[in-house]
Amino acid sequence: MTEITQTETHVQQDNKRLFVLDTNVLIHDPSALFRFSEHDLFLPMVVLEELDNNKKGHSEVARNARQASRFLDDLTSDATPEEIKNGLDLNQRIGYDEDSEEALLASGKLFLQTEYVSTELPITLPGQKNDNAILGITVALQKDAHLAQVTLISKDINLRIKAAAIGVSVEDYNNDQALEDVNLLYSGILTLPQSFWDLHDKEVDSWIEEGHTYHKITGDEVKKWLPNQVIRIGDDASFEAIVRENTNEGVIVEQIHQYYSEKQSVWGIMARNHEQNYALNLLMDPEIDFVSLVGQAGTGKTLLALAAGLTQVMDDKLYQEIIMTRATVSVGDDIGFLPGTEEEKMAPWMGALMDNLEVLTNNNEEAGEWGKQATNDLLATRIKIRSLNFMRGRTFLNRYIILDEAQNLTSKQMKTLITRAGPGTKIICLGNIAQIDTPYLTETTSGLTFVVDRFRKWEHSGHITLKRGERSRLADFASDVL
Repeated sequence: MTEITQTETHVQQDNKRLFVLDTNVLIHDPSALFRFSEHDLFLPMVVLEELDNNKKGHSEVARNARQASRFLDDLTSDATPEEIKNGLDLNQRIGYDEDSEEALLASGKLFLQTEYVSTELPITLPGQKNDNAILGITVALQKDAHLAQVTLISKDINLRIKAAAIGVSVEDYNNDQALEDVNLLYSGILTLPQSFWDLHDKEVDSWIEEGHTYHKITGDEVKKWLPNQVIRIGDDASFEAIVRENTNEGVIVEQIHQYYSEKQSVWGIMARNHEQNYALNLLMDPEIDFVSLVGQAGTGKTLLALAAGLTQVMDDKLYQEIIMTRATVSVGDDIGFLPGTEEEKMAPWMGALMDNLEVLTNNNEEAGEWGKQATNDLLATRIKIRSLNFMRGRTFLNRYIILDEAQNLTSKQMKTLITRAGPGTKIICLGNIAQIDTPYLTETTSGLTFVVDRFRKWEHSGHITLKRGERSRLADFASDVL
């Protein structure tokens, strides 16, 4: 094996490691170069070749490949060959994340492969694939006694399996993971035992203001409550309230509205369970600019969002129109190009919209066929279907935006959409993190999981996890047993 002389100056240090980056890590997150804190990085030359092969086009992969190349160009532009050979100080050229608009801090070094490395891989790894070249370089680095602990970082599951099989230390890139376990995802609901009042009855002040009932609760336990979190006491939910303000002096909660009766329905839709009632409270609150609803199929996410949107657009005049969009990710094989305008191309993806509009317009049986048709024509002028592909650069003013199937978006795509919101706009994110169709997303890295976790402490956002299906007994049974 040829000695890797360019990294001999890298001396073993306590807890310091050397990470070999696979191409897919930089394509997944170009700023990964600056995400490893004090640790050092090594880039095989084949990674640069693969970045070059992926840089053409307008896809997310091409954009990320170009951004990674720009970061590398900035690091090497003024460096001498000797400096490159001895490692580039990342802290001298701090990266800048265009999405978060924050500087990326790193204190390690970046090593580029400047010499040919020959190593013997097991005969069970035939061929000349780029993956094998990266594996070979990692094996060679691990045999260098001058180096710190060497670990290969890759998003490629099969490469990680091959690396583990031949004894190479390998890890996934988890910097974009919002949570370690999806079961830790914020539900938006806190259920307290019935004994809560026994412990806090002397710490509660109550009053009525403009028809709303408020309670001020003090104590150490309530300091952990989050804005717009639903607090319910007892298994029977005898007391239900939403946190409105949390200060050092105590927490102010407001008792929620009850949308269970036809008289209190929203566009003819009544809440069928507690979670749907909580969701309608968030959707109908003009002080909440961002609402996320997560739940399995049939829990009523789209129907509730549309009903609340129509009420606030048509009756209350709070918003000018409803804009509905979704990620166009197929469950099966793609059916090919679609003809027509932007709205016509999106129509096949908006079956959920049409199904729910049919429910909403059929609620009034006395209207007759002409009345229903007139209602459909009117709603068609106030509900617009838009594609995510054309969202960059836009600003939506006084719009009610529904983002369906949000679990298929990355955190960057989610930010691209949410930052389009102008004054008076409300955004509703709907999705089921158990039904992710995007190949490289998981429940913990989905953009929907990301925004639920990041928005939970903001006073103008709310989240509810819907658990009970209300579609049909067949759908409920299928969800349980299939």
